[in-house]
Amino acid sequence: MKLRLFLLSLALQTAWVIGTTYQQEYALRVGKTVLLEAELIDPRDLLRGDYLILKYRINSIPVERFLPTVNANMAEGKNIFVAIALNTNGFYQVARASTNEFPLLAGEVLLIGKSARGNWISTNSVQVNYGLERYYVGEGLGNPKGKLTVQAAVPSSSQPIIKQAFLDGTPYAEAMRKQVEHSDR
Repeated sequence: MKLRLFLLSLALQTAWVIGTTYQQEYALRVGKTVLLEAELIDPRDLLRGDYLILKYRINSIPVERFLPTVNANMAEGKNIFVAIALNTNGFYQVARASTNEFPLLAGEVLLIGKSARGNWISTNSVQVNYGLERYYVGEGLGNPKGKLTVQAAVPSSSQPIIKQAFLDGTPYAEAMRKQVEHSDR
């Protein structure tokens, strides 16, 4: 009996790991790809390893983009529905937002985030986190110099996932290796 219970427990854990991995990979493969402008906020945490904390233009949504109108002092953790659309510069930007679901217009992509507080709070904006704000990098590659952009996949769940980060248009890891090699000379 104990062996069966152990094997069942092991099978369920294995199924959970495989299912979670499949779900992430499927979202990256079939999700709508969007390009976002990013800014570096904090390049490294000595206790957790090398990663980037990123801020995007879509993190700060002016209150006038919300229908119905909201207060900039919104409580943390509230679901925010954000329609983003391609700008003329090739990046996606906020078209409109709401605390309620709404139908999309042609060319829009829906993101679902959570209202947040942060160091960059503006009195006329609501801060929204999408789960794209942390990007792990290789050891010693957490201090970039250049323009950061992020390619994200947006699956049908509207929960975006970072597909790839770029530094001055070059994939992040490759660009950082070149910066490290250049600085060693």
